[in-house]
Amino acid sequence: MKVLGLTGGIGMGKSTAAMALKEQGVPVVDTDVLARSIVEPGQPALAEIQSAFGPRILAADGLLRRDELARIVFSDATARRKLEAITHPRIRELWLRQAESWRAEGQPVAVVVIPLLFETGAETQFNATICAACSPETQRRRLLDRGWTPGEITRRLSAQWPIGEKIARAAFVVWTEGGIEVLKAQLERVLHPPKTR
Repeated sequence: MKVLGLTGGIGMGKSTAAMALKEQGVPVVDTDVLARSIVEPGQPALAEIQSAFGPRILAADGLLRRDELARIVFSDATARRKLEAITHPRIRELWLRQAESWRAEGQPVAVVVIPLLFETGAETQFNATICAACSPETQRRRLLDRGWTPGEITRRLSAQWPIGEKIARAAFVVWTEGGIEVLKAQLERVLHPPKTR
């Protein structure tokens, strides 16, 4: 079985690429979804986060105040590393377990979406890596359309490697500005490369 890692910058089309892969019948797990699952009420990670960052990161109903936590960690690199030390090992354990499950099912190919794939050294776990990318102008417009402020965009981008570095390290790059059919065609070539003579 081939396991591919899919990454890219914020707002560069990872989720759209993941959706297109699912439509092509490829099993996909998104570590952003796993990250949300490990901070549900009652999960050990949530208790550790509360201990590390204080009671104000929990809402009255016991749910994590993601906006408050983001405000803290994206303005303080030390705080961000503290959060990553709590969450990243748990997230990795979950997607590795999912990959083993796919292997047991006999899936020919599967994809794990990891925004910080290269930053966390996860590329060694994959047969190949894919980077979803677009121009900085398109990225900025997409993030503004999400309601992010220019300051938020700058802080979030500074927490990730520059897209040029991710592109340079990835085995494949898919460009996400040409519409869904163009993106699907690119992904199809990654999954089933044309045979060379």
